[in-house]
Amino acid sequence: MKQNLSITLGALLLASTAAGTAMADTTLSMIVCGDDGTPGVPVQAAQIAEWEANNPGYKVAVEFVPWGQCQEKSTTLAAAGNPPALSYMGSRTLKQLALNDLILPMNLTDAEKATYAAPVLGTITWNGQQWGLPRAFSTKALYWNKDVFEAAGLDPETPPTTWAEMLEDAKTITENTDSAGVGLAAASFDNTMHQFLNWIYSNGGAVVDDDGNIVFNSPQNVETMQFIADLVPYAEPGPVAYDRAKLRPLFAEGQIGMMVSGPWERVQLPEGVNWGVARIPHGPSGESGTLLITDSLAVFKGSGVEEQALSLAKWLTSPEHQMPFDLAEGWTPIRTGPETDALIEQNPTWAPFLQAIPDGGPEPFVTDYVALQDIINEAIQSVVLGEVDPAEAVEVAADELQSVQ
Repeated sequence: MKQNLSITLGALLLASTAAGTAMADTTLSMIVCGDDGTPGVPVQAAQIAEWEANNPGYKVAVEFVPWGQCQEKSTTLAAAGNPPALSYMGSRTLKQLALNDLILPMNLTDAEKATYAAPVLGTITWNGQQWGLPRAFSTKALYWNKDVFEAAGLDPETPPTTWAEMLEDAKTITENTDSAGVGLAAASFDNTMHQFLNWIYSNGGAVVDDDGNIVFNSPQNVETMQFIADLVPYAEPGPVAYDRAKLRPLFAEGQIGMMVSGPWERVQLPEGVNWGVARIPHGPSGESGTLLITDSLAVFKGSGVEEQALSLAKWLTSPEHQMPFDLAEGWTPIRTGPETDALIEQNPTWAPFLQAIPDGGPEPFVTDYVALQDIINEAIQSVVLGEVDPAEAVEVAADELQSVQ
């Protein structure tokens, strides 16, 4: 009887200790933009579970929030004094968050910095400091529909390499087939500006210089806006109704001959579409470039678990953990090296996206990114609709952009 009582008391003591340990676990809240059904989610979940095992007493609570609300939710919570421990944010927001003293600098070592290509590091750097850790990365390239090219009498294996060639190919397709030559994104959406930045960086232009000055009103950017105007007659009807995602079904159905998009199209285009992919054609004043977009993990001040949040962010974005996540999601790998060289050997369609990294430019670092986006989009739409000429649109936008620095 005494033995049974001892066993019972021991079991109760163990149960009580386990319960106390469970109650003592500290939660790190992590906000992630998007839904929980993408291929990278289970990869990330396994990485988080491994971090938790290495950091007893801490648990990570991941909340998936739609893109349209997630960044605003994180910022609002932080401004109200109830921040998440870390959050998935567009790197374009980091300067504004840093200026408002809402996030912590990352204090990367030289060895950690060296794992990133310099242009990628530039997407998270402001005032000499890194303010986030890249979690998602994309470059862009030109997709062309080989069947549409052949139907138009063009060589299906030869994509355009310059703006002049692209314009001529788009004209030929439009005049000789039932397809539009090119898909043009001009809706009131962020990737309309993103598409325009691809062309700016392929013509030697910029929005903001290295010192943070607005340099939008340049001859290169006027040429870029004129190129957009020249494409309009050979684009799908009503480009202002289309963002980049809406171009995919048009391309897949052969309704447009060309479009610019990211590496995910390689796996999302339906089987049977006869496509090719190449570097973005360049303008008369530059070489082929691309917009470098990163989304980052930002660590917020005031959560009480800042040290652990930074540890988790570095764990998830370390080279050994980031690459599997990149490949699962279909994004351009953030880091280059032997592994990415092997990717090109295994699948040459990776080449245009990886080889573009050294030639790319970042999203502009400004204090009011939404205003920047709206101003540039309005300029594009005014040209697409024929309301103003390209030079005037660029000049007006440049004046308005002075307020977003």
